[in-house]
Amino acid sequence: MKPLPPTLRRKKRYMLATMDPPGIEPDPRELYHVISESVTSLYGDGKAAAIGLSVISAQANQVIFRYTRGYDKEVRTALATVTDMADQRIALRAKVTSGTLHALRRKLPRKTDTEPGLSEVEYHGRTYCARRYHGQKVDLLEKGIKRQELLYITQDDLEES
Repeated sequence: MKPLPPTLRRKKRYMLATMDPPGIEPDPRELYHVISESVTSLYGDGKAAAIGLSVISAQANQVIFRYTRGYDKEVRTALATVTDMADQRIALRAKVTSGTLHALRRKLPRKTDTEPGLSEVEYHGRTYCARRYHGQKVDLLEKGIKRQELLYITQDDLEES
């Protein structure tokens, strides 16, 4: 059977989404099931089949999706409704849409959003795990069994204490 010429093929779009919180290593299959469940519950089986959403790649905190052209709004809405995957809280945020995978990969950031690893920081007499981001942002998660506290500070705040 001959392949369809390009003018008769279904047009596809590619979307880059980021995953929050950073540092999660997603399983592409599990992520696909979560997203397809979201699309199906929002729009039904018929429209979900027309959208044809699939996961192309899932890396540290970046996911690339492929879907049928014309369903941008539906895909963005479905991504916004995803709240957990494999008993872990996540949020998917759509960043860039493109007509080709090559153009989308050119728009990918060169550096990762976080520096590798966590460090321990002493801040106001308490011990925290620090996750440092580019742009002077630092998230602190208090170490301990009871009453954990999450602080959002900048690099300048750490230098002052």
